[in-house]
Amino acid sequence: MSTTLFVNLPVKDLDQSKNFFGALGFQLFGMADDMASVVINERTQVMLLAEPTFAGYARNQVADPSAATQVILVFGLDNPAEVDEMAEKALAAGATAIGEPINDGVRYQRGFADLDGHQWSALCLVK
Repeated sequence: MSTTLFVNLPVKDLDQSKNFFGALGFQLFGMADDMASVVINERTQVMLLAEPTFAGYARNQVADPSAATQVILVFGLDNPAEVDEMAEKALAAGATAIGEPINDGVRYQRGFADLDGHQWSALCLVK
């Protein structure tokens, strides 16, 4: 079975979020006034939904990512240079660094929060 994953995230300012993910080098697809899809790869997309639109799909109250962590999204990359490149692009586009880089001999990882406070990491497994 081949499955495509769509991760849906509420955003306060859709245009700012589109610019942020564009600055990370991702293509956008299927844009509408209240949503846009960030193409991670051929089988994974992050759907950016304006908060009112997201709330219309959500079963429960929409969480405030600046006050609580509901999920940590991780980009799996090939090497430490790609991790650094992704993190530096994110910071330059307005992200906030989370913690210090982790290099424990098994993984190299850097964390950041996007413009809405969603927590992301760039990670590679050290070989």
